[in-house]
Amino acid sequence: MLPDIENLLKLQDTDKEIRRLQDEVAELPKRVAVIEQKLAGTKAQLDKAQAAVKADEAARRKYETNISDLRGKISKYRDQSLDVKTNEQYKALLHEIQFAEKEIAANEDKILELMVNADARDKEVKAAQVELKEEMAEIEQEKEQARQRTAVDEKLLAEERAKRNQLRTGVREDLLRHYERVSKFRGSGISEVRDHKCMACQVMLRPQTYNEVRSGKETVVCDSCQRILYFNPADELVEKKETVHRPKRHHPKIDAPQAWYYRPEFAGDGEVFLCLTNISGQASRRVYDIHTGRLIGDILIREGDFRQAFPEDITGSTRLNGNWSEEELDGFGGELPMVILDSLRTDLDAARHEASSGSHVKPAVPVPTEQATH
Repeated sequence: MLPDIENLLKLQDTDKEIRRLQDEVAELPKRVAVIEQKLAGTKAQLDKAQAAVKADEAARRKYETNISDLRGKISKYRDQSLDVKTNEQYKALLHEIQFAEKEIAANEDKILELMVNADARDKEVKAAQVELKEEMAEIEQEKEQARQRTAVDEKLLAEERAKRNQLRTGVREDLLRHYERVSKFRGSGISEVRDHKCMACQVMLRPQTYNEVRSGKETVVCDSCQRILYFNPADELVEKKETVHRPKRHHPKIDAPQAWYYRPEFAGDGEVFLCLTNISGQASRRVYDIHTGRLIGDILIREGDFRQAFPEDITGSTRLNGNWSEEELDGFGGELPMVILDSLRTDLDAARHEASSGSHVKPAVPVPTEQATH
């Protein structure tokens, strides 16, 4: 994996942590605001209960004042009744006295009603006071926790930002600009490639693009989402982990007119697949990059059987299963199809397993050159 890709993966993890911390720091004041809003509701409830008590007290004083005034009127009317000369005047004063007494009774009933309600009002006030006290203690505790959490998050944020600045220095400027531009709009700037597709946008990749990403020799961008792509061989190994009951590997025929080989190093080009073919007294050699499937160099033609024409290529190579016609090979052009590339890799993996497990029993006769060491 390219160093730029490794640093970008670390940078993306750091960016995600920074966003998480920023969201958490921003969320804490909102949480406190919700608690304070609830506290404000409890305060309003207490204020309402206390206001109701005060209103009842004011009403009671008003009724008591009315009663006092009415009693004063009754006393006045009785004094006046002593001086009246006619029955009509007496009856009028008596009527006023009776009306005042009824008013006194009505005011006394209202005072009694207020006295009955006073107990309920007092309970409402006391309950609201207790609730307010509890909520005030709770909000102070949560505020303190929020302050402590914020202080921790801000410290972590400073550390992550410093880490981010350090990681940015390990990435090419043009690649970093591309990563940050895509991250701004899509939330992430780099994505893993697995099973022929970009795992972020789930769009299938062209075979050439997929092979280029797998080779790990240069940075590749997803045509769909523009994220920078990377391939993790470890994930592929997990997906293709062999079962206990691995089928026995089929071995290629010794005298086949075409032979495929794997070489861990070839002329400075690294790991390659070699395709050697016999046609009309001549032998051809094609060299393919094991990661991308691209044809390396030109097709080399020599006289004679490929065993005699290319002995230096066969020695130290691993023989693989593979047999495609010359027409098919020409049709592939400069790049092997992914299905063929995967077939060769699968057989190479089986050959390695066979060699490591010692399951391949060597024949008693000497092994021909083309069945070279596994």
